[in-house]
Amino acid sequence: MITLETGRLILRPWEETDAEECFRYAKDPRVGPIAGWPVHTSAENSRQIIRDVLSAPETYAIVLKETGKPIGSIGLHRNDLAEKADEMELGYWLGVPYWGRGLVPEAARELLRHAFEDLGLARVWCGYYDGNEKSKRVQEKLGFRYQWTSDHAPVPQMGETRVGHVNLLTKEEWAAKR
Repeated sequence: MITLETGRLILRPWEETDAEECFRYAKDPRVGPIAGWPVHTSAENSRQIIRDVLSAPETYAIVLKETGKPIGSIGLHRNDLAEKADEMELGYWLGVPYWGRGLVPEAARELLRHAFEDLGLARVWCGYYDGNEKSKRVQEKLGFRYQWTSDHAPVPQMGETRVGHVNLLTKEEWAAKR
C-alpha cells in the first residue's frame, strides 16, 4: 500500500507496533461508540483490531508529521453503501486531543484525491449517526451532499440500530470544488 502526504499529515498503513498509540485514543468513549464501534479495552485489543480491521486495503493511520505517531484512522471501504466497483465509503476517526484542528478534512481531501485520481472511483459515500455533529461538519466541508436518512440503521458492533444519515460525493462534484 502507498503512503499519502499533506501539509501536516502522513497517511500510511497501520502497523502492529502502533497498538499503544491506537489504544491511547480508541479507548476514549467519545471516539468509537459515536462512530459505531466499541472502545478498545487494551493495547492487545488494539493490536488485534489493527490486524483484523485496520490492515484492510486503503485503510491508513493518520500520522502527525511533527510527532511521527498515529492519532487516528481514515480509509475507503466497500460495503452495503458502496456496491459498485467504482464506489467506496469514506470512514474516519481521530483522537480527542486533535479534534477541532481541521485534521480530518485535511486527511480526507488527500484520500478523496487518491480515490478519484488514482483509484478511478466515480462516487464516494459517507455517513454519520444522529448526534455526531463533528462528522456531519467534516462531510459538509468536503462537499458531500445529503442523500437519505435511515431511522433503523444497523450498528452491528454495538448491537443496536440508530438514525443514520447518508451523504455522497461524485467525482464531478469533487473536481468542480478543486
